[in-house]
Amino acid sequence: MGASEIPLGKPTDYTDTYTPSLLHPINRSEARAVIGLSEPLPFTGEDVWWCYELSWLDSLGKPQVAAVQINVPCTSTCIVESKSMKLYLNSFAQTRFNNKVDVMNTLDSDLAVAFRSPVMVQVVELAQLPAVAEQLPGICLDGLDVEIESYDVTPELLALEEGEERRVKETLHTNLFRSLCPVTGQPDFASVFVQYLGRPILRASLLRYLVSYRCHQAFHEATIEQIFADLNRICQPDQLSVTGRFLRRGGIDINPFRSNTDAAAPVLRLPRQ
Repeated sequence: MGASEIPLGKPTDYTDTYTPSLLHPINRSEARAVIGLSEPLPFTGEDVWWCYELSWLDSLGKPQVAAVQINVPCTSTCIVESKSMKLYLNSFAQTRFNNKVDVMNTLDSDLAVAFRSPVMVQVVELAQLPAVAEQLPGICLDGLDVEIESYDVTPELLALEEGEERRVKETLHTNLFRSLCPVTGQPDFASVFVQYLGRPILRASLLRYLVSYRCHQAFHEATIEQIFADLNRICQPDQLSVTGRFLRRGGIDINPFRSNTDAAAPVLRLPRQ
């Protein structure tokens, strides 16, 4: 499929019978080339999808509902456009499956083809959904009294604390993050947190930098990768992890995690998700 065939931002006919061809892959390399990322990647990580609108019919025709967790390695060749994922999941609605295992196997097979990589798929019953976390770990930047003038990505805003040669290990986060969908221009709100070991990052500079994404158009995955790349290049920490917890749209939230450590993606769910 070409970019002109992306369903996002267009009137759509919804089908409720199983149609795997609805999935729309997008090659990761295109967005990475824009921000100067190439192999070998300076990070590992994954994109954690939570999809809350899955329903199918059991062998007796009785509707079943569940959520789907999809863990996609950042080394996958493709991402999948989120509206196409919604349309694909909705296509299960009037399709009969023998049991939940059949549903999970179908998802696993189709999504591996779409992402061009093996993925981890879990069909999660509603009673097993993770509890909502009260807050993000670490120090919140949102109370800083700072003047902000830039609302398009400005890496030059990042700075280290002057005269500080000591190494610190800290986690900093903001709930003020917003970027824009590159297709529709609709806002994508998120909480972003940065964990690092290195010379102290000037907290006001980090908040200004993250707010500078406010009018920037990019998919979630590319946005978090750019934040990682800018922090890694300018602040040069010994260790760095960046996580974006984006708000749900169309029953789906996508949560990219990038790190140059062996840390795993955080397992949490925020109140706005």
